[in-house]
Amino acid sequence: MSQLSSAALQEFKNLVALKFQLYNSLFTSLPFHRIEKTGVLLSLFLLECEEGYSKEKSPAEIIDNFLKQNTSYEKDEQIDLLFRFVQYAERQVVLFDALEDAAFTHVNDVNGPGTLKQLCSQIDQMHKEKEFIKKLNDFAVRIVLTAHPTQFYTGEVLGIINDLSKALKTDETELVNIYLQQLGRTPFLKKQKPTPYDEAISLLWFLENVFYDAIGNIMFIFKNEFDQSEAIKHPLIQMGFWPGADRDGNPFVTTEITLKVAETLRMGVLRSYHRNAKWLKRRLTFKGAHELITQLEKRLYDNLYNNATDKISKEEIKGILNKIIVILKDNNNLFIEDVYKLLFKAEIFGLYFASLDIRQESTVHTRFFESLIEQDVLPSNYNSLDENRKIAALLKVHETTVSFSDNELFTDTLKSAEAVKTIQQQNGKEACHRYVISQCNSALNVIEVYALFLLNGWKKEALTVDIVPLFETIDDLENASAIMKKLYSNKEYREHLKLRGNKQTIMLGFSDGTKDGGYLMANWSIYKAKEELTAISKNYDIDVIFFDGRGGPPARGGGKTHRFYASMGRDISNKEIQLTVQGQTVSSNFGTIDSAQFNIEQLVHAGVANELFSVKENTLTRSEEKLLKQLSEDSYKAYMQLKNHPAFVDYLAEISPLRFYSETNIGSRPTKRGKTSGLSLKDLRAIPFVGAFSQLKQNVTGYYGVGTALKQAEASGKWRQVQYLYKNSMFFRTLLDNCEMAMMKCFFPLTKYVSNDARFGKLWKMMYDEFNLTLEYLKKLSGNKSLMEGLPVEHSSINMRERIVLPLVTIQQYALMKIREGSDAAFKEKYEKLAMRCSFGIINAGRNSA
Repeated sequence: MSQLSSAALQEFKNLVALKFQLYNSLFTSLPFHRIEKTGVLLSLFLLECEEGYSKEKSPAEIIDNFLKQNTSYEKDEQIDLLFRFVQYAERQVVLFDALEDAAFTHVNDVNGPGTLKQLCSQIDQMHKEKEFIKKLNDFAVRIVLTAHPTQFYTGEVLGIINDLSKALKTDETELVNIYLQQLGRTPFLKKQKPTPYDEAISLLWFLENVFYDAIGNIMFIFKNEFDQSEAIKHPLIQMGFWPGADRDGNPFVTTEITLKVAETLRMGVLRSYHRNAKWLKRRLTFKGAHELITQLEKRLYDNLYNNATDKISKEEIKGILNKIIVILKDNNNLFIEDVYKLLFKAEIFGLYFASLDIRQESTVHTRFFESLIEQDVLPSNYNSLDENRKIAALLKVHETTVSFSDNELFTDTLKSAEAVKTIQQQNGKEACHRYVISQCNSALNVIEVYALFLLNGWKKEALTVDIVPLFETIDDLENASAIMKKLYSNKEYREHLKLRGNKQTIMLGFSDGTKDGGYLMANWSIYKAKEELTAISKNYDIDVIFFDGRGGPPARGGGKTHRFYASMGRDISNKEIQLTVQGQTVSSNFGTIDSAQFNIEQLVHAGVANELFSVKENTLTRSEEKLLKQLSEDSYKAYMQLKNHPAFVDYLAEISPLRFYSETNIGSRPTKRGKTSGLSLKDLRAIPFVGAFSQLKQNVTGYYGVGTALKQAEASGKWRQVQYLYKNSMFFRTLLDNCEMAMMKCFFPLTKYVSNDARFGKLWKMMYDEFNLTLEYLKKLSGNKSLMEGLPVEHSSINMRERIVLPLVTIQQYALMKIREGSDAAFKEKYEKLAMRCSFGIINAGRNSA
């Protein structure tokens, strides 16, 4: 362990682990409704779980024995006690989250590797200033906030975590006690599903309270550390936004909601600017500056509260601030840092705060245009045409009045294109300029969206919209380069790209790719797709920009994300880093100004350093690619054997809490596409799929097939090549490091009882054997004795979190066992609620589990 890691681990022990024990003793003495000494009983129950699993007891045996030994309650009182345990444990998770947030700047080296200060120092030492300026004017990090249902904390609880973290930082014990009491009385369960607008409001809080200041701080670091920072003319950091605009599988998102969210984002950023200007007004009391800041504050106030007809513009805000800066330079630069920060914020956030992306699934557009045959928009034989002729027909579409009196979906699809124009007129062209096509599997799917805008009255020469295909499945990833070649070869689409600066954004989905083909195959397929798309785009003089649809856990493209970007090498386009951030990951990685600033800096550093300082190891050789391809194919075969097992779907439905996911009321979007009543893997979304295995503590989508692939490589005499690849390829190392993270959160003793089940025993054993095989080969490859040995802080954090939720996963499995048995029919509803309630603490403790 390095000296830096040892110091960070010691800080973690002092500021997180020790404080958790101290404050937890205070926390567990809080009286809860009806049952006293719940905290004491919960501590005893945790010990019972640990001892029981060491003796291979089932959750039912553990709980039955505990209740018999420690209580004299009747059945309903026993279930009530288990509910109290759930309440305590999920609040312990909150305490732990707040402690980690409070300790962030002590546990992480905020001026060390991967930070902007380190980057600027490196550039100065290597005399790369010119290359740096050139790169920054052609590079950006775009963080897109999505409303995907992985955030199990309510807005009220997130607020308590924020306040609790601040009190813990300064050891204000009395205040901590008050917040813990508040937490004890604050419900975690939402009685109703949030609307898409509710989700937008929830994420707007992070924009106003976290990203707004974090990004301002980052831009000032560039100003402070780098002499030529004013030569940067390109917004280095950009924010995107999906809530209220992502229609894919969500019937509750409408054009009216999209327009309302756009206006709310505008008011949110104006509110933030006004708050800044009001503070500056109290500081800038000298002649010239005071008059200007007063003018700006009044203009912002009138636009916010007086419905001013003369709308303020970004240029006006920047113009006033630049005048103030000139005056401050003659006044010893007093408060100039704060004015610069507001100037940088105005440049980045404009009048829209975050750019809305419209998203819809490809089959909706296909059915939309097929329905227009009867309205003479398309030829009567359209359905019988081949793809090329369909594309030709769509490119002839022009503004036409059409109606869908009996189809709300098609009506909204048409109106969504009109909404883009309205938002651009009110908030600026950057406020909404992308249309993402999910499940894109042909060039036709892209042209359908292009034709949608033409139908709505947009002129080809004035279409200020980027059409973004999203490739998700393994097959779609393999076909992506051929699809884009067809589009690049199309004269009219090529003219559109010329209008858009010869840039094409392509989105790649990690979540569905992993669900479709397993961990190794999904990551390899995306890597290879990026490589091929980079080459084909270069051939057509197109700058391709990759937009990664990443979730929280490694199985959905999460984990050490910045290391993936740093490892891409020179054969993959590095114009920008664009990625989705959702639910849990927003609050865990970007929940405070400190953590947001640190993680954004890591992404900026990864993108810039990869180009300026890229070394040989970051670009895979042909032989290394061949080896990775073979490993991925072997892994894929193993994963498909598991997924195609006849009991696989039933296992998910009966052993996991999957069926209760929709009852958690954490998101407006349904858990599956389509309206079929039965469970279908094709329709099931990746989030509940991954989340179900996460709650089972099996995480198969994060490791399954890796052990088999490594074993087969050894058997075929390629072990030395694998060792060399692990040592020399950051991409491969990061892939396996994230695999270790997924495995750290596994606990197979929880479901060991399933191994004796007639239907599911063999399936469980397949997963368990693959886990052990992968563990064996990862240790052999890394030379470590345990998982995540090189990351001691993360290792300790996961261990503590997993121990906190051990009672919860035990109670959840107990409830599911009782439901399957059907012996306590009178209590079935309570068991179902118990299984669902456990999800909150389990997922929250994982921080990136869904």
